[in-house]
Amino acid sequence: MLITGVKISRMSTGLKRPFKTALRTLESIENILIEITTDSDKTGYGGAAPTAVITGDTAGSITEGIQFIIDRIVGLDIRNLEIIMQKINGSMAGNTSAKAAVDMAIYDLYGKFYSAPVYRLLGGFRNTLVTDLTISLNSPEEMAEESMEAVRQGVKILKIKVGGNTEMDLARIKAVREAAGSDVRLRIDANQGWKPKEAVEIVNLMQNEGIGLDFVEQPVGADDFEGMRYVRERVTVPVIADESVFSPADALRIVNMGAADGINIKLMKSGGIYNAVKIADIAETAGLFCMVGSMMESHAGLTAAAHLAAARAVVREVDLDVPLLCSEKKEKGGTEYHGTVITLPEAPGLGISGTMIP
Repeated sequence: MLITGVKISRMSTGLKRPFKTALRTLESIENILIEITTDSDKTGYGGAAPTAVITGDTAGSITEGIQFIIDRIVGLDIRNLEIIMQKINGSMAGNTSAKAAVDMAIYDLYGKFYSAPVYRLLGGFRNTLVTDLTISLNSPEEMAEESMEAVRQGVKILKIKVGGNTEMDLARIKAVREAAGSDVRLRIDANQGWKPKEAVEIVNLMQNEGIGLDFVEQPVGADDFEGMRYVRERVTVPVIADESVFSPADALRIVNMGAADGINIKLMKSGGIYNAVKIADIAETAGLFCMVGSMMESHAGLTAAAHLAAARAVVREVDLDVPLLCSEKKEKGGTEYHGTVITLPEAPGLGISGTMIP
């Protein structure tokens, strides 16, 4: 099965409500979708989310990057996965989102060639996942109301966006805990929104208030590895690195510095499944746990991330709730959501059967 070309399209998907973090606010999500063609009847599907504030990638740079990469792998045999991945990763510096879109489409084709779901080819640890649900950054009252609504719908794990104002953040998390009740698991994500000393103070205050947190995610700036270690050494809550880890080299640095207890792996940061597996292996070897998350991605991107999460035992936490935040679905097939329970498709490859985009 030889690679012959690619079709690239753009897709906009509505959200049920605005999505707000310490870094940005979204009213809808924009994605780039790709279909890699072959000399057979098989097509590989992938997607990328422009998230310039985190990855530096825009819709334009992703589109150009995808075509640039495809031009370098046309004619290659899908069975030679390692050669293709070397070509993708060596094609250009950065542009991890474009690499991720091509990477997941290649894995889709690889699975289709061997008639196996990608998650089974990567390890096959489980075939269902449970995701948390994100509560956007708003007033304490709004976040409490959104949390109560989620709990009424059966959600058991909430990821609370914080950052920017520690006094307000304490009020937010207290309001959410009161609204959600004691049986719901809470974790917080500051999206780089605090300074190291602020992070230590606010997290310890939350613990002293009896909030009960699973972990705190990316409390300080992405480049502040020293600050991350400072926080980890002074709080009792596990610390997870997100924006700090794009590559296996970043994961090694986190491990060597003792800067985190876990790593949030996202395909848009790692450049796809190939490097994400390496990050997971580094974490597992060092005794760290992993979470698999996503940007505000299409169903194709979420499905690829779910295959990674389902494949490996080191992935203890899942943050793949974007389909629950969207008001519509524009791709066929892939993962199925029953509330926060995600079921992996048993169809070959990623299980995506097409898109509704012309």
